Parts: sequence; structure tokens; C-alpha cells
Amino acid sequence: MKTTGGTDDQKRRAGERAAEAVDDGDVVGLGTGSTAAYAIRALGRAVDDGLDVVGVPTSFDSRQLAREVGVPLRALDEVERIDVAIDGADQLDSRLDAIKGGGAAHAREKVVDAAAERFVVVVDPSKTAETLSRSVPVEVLPDARAAVERDIDALGGEPTLRRAERKDGPVVTDNGNVVLDCDFGAIAEPAALAADLAAVPGVVEHGLFVGLADAVYVGTDDGVEVRTRE
Repeated sequence: MKTTGGTDDQKRRAGERAAEAVDDGDVVGLGTGSTAAYAIRALGRAVDDGLDVVGVPTSFDSRQLAREVGVPLRALDEVERIDVAIDGADQLDSRLDAIKGGGAAHAREKVVDAAAERFVVVVDPSKTAETLSRSVPVEVLPDARAAVERDIDALGGEPTLRRAERKDGPVVTDNGNVVLDCDFGAIAEPAALAADLAAVPGVVEHGLFVGLADAVYVGTDDGVEVRTRE
């Protein structure tokens, strides 16, 4: 589920600062969520001022917003490279590992973010923590749900089917799958859990983004704190 917290100004500062890192001629992965949306809007203004970029959206929402603000778009299979991806996170730890998937777009986000030469995460301070502890979204083939729930339980997690807020039934991803929000408590070893989840039959993708972020822009009340992977 989506994380609440942080101010609009903090999110705006992070998103706009990340947009400044985009160079003329870049292919840009366009992330999903309220903070990434500020980066997309900033890119739209830069395009109006003459910046030549192409965006690769990660979700229906990022595609729609990019179209509204005038960012030219291509599908992932239509580009030869992604120079930089800008995306948000639901939680980020001290090692720059992240949990994503509050908007149920983490499968496409991970493909785009992992393909990028540089992956920049934009967050407000409420998303940062020493250790990851939020529930991990897991996208699952609908027919495999019960089997996946048993396997996640065996891994020490508590899976909960994500329910839609304005319709009966579960949330359905852009890929036509369902999402299990899986509570593992504090995650001391994200890489190990990521490997375990990836090995479960029926799992399309999980929301642990381990070792992918190159830099993090944390919007604060006074500016932007930049963190890089050591």
C-alpha cells in the first residue's frame, strides 16, 4: 500500500532536483508516485524550454502525466538504452535498498530502473529508515495466489491480498495480476529475502529493490540531501 507522510514541498524539491540531472538527448525512465510526478512535471517544463529527451513510463499514471506535460514517450522495447531512471520509494534503508510497489507498478518499475545506466530515487524524509520494515508487495499470477501465500508463510511472512478501495475485489496490476502485501517485520538481509521471493513459483515480481539505486535525493524543508552508494 502507498506510504503517507512527507510534505508536498519536500517531494517537489526532490523530484525537481532529480530532473535537473537529466541531460539533453537522454532517454529517461519515468517512475510512479507523487514524488516522481514532480520530476515528470519538471521535465515537461524543460521540454517546453527546448530540452530534447524521451521518456519511458513505468505505469499508466506516469504515461498519462507525461503526455499531459508534453514529454515525448517510447516503450521500453523501442529504445536502445535508458540513461537515467527517476523513481520514488515506499521505504529506503541506509544501504540505499528500497521497498517499492505501493502503487502496484513495481514489476515494470524494476525492469526500467534496472535497465538504466543511472537509477535515482526521490523521496521525502518519512520514507527513510535504518532498516527496511514495511510490507513487501509481491505481484502474483491470480491462479497461483494460494500456493504463493503458503510459500511466503513458510518464509516467515504474513501475506495479505491487497483490496481495491473503490471496487469490489482485489487490486489488479497493469499486467493483470494481483498483489500480496507481505509483512516480514524488520528485514535484516534484503538481498537474501529478495532471492527467496524471486524463487517462488507464481511470483511475477517483488518490491525489494536491492543494489539498484545509484543515488537518492531526499527532499527536506531546507533543500535536498543527496546520498550515493558507497
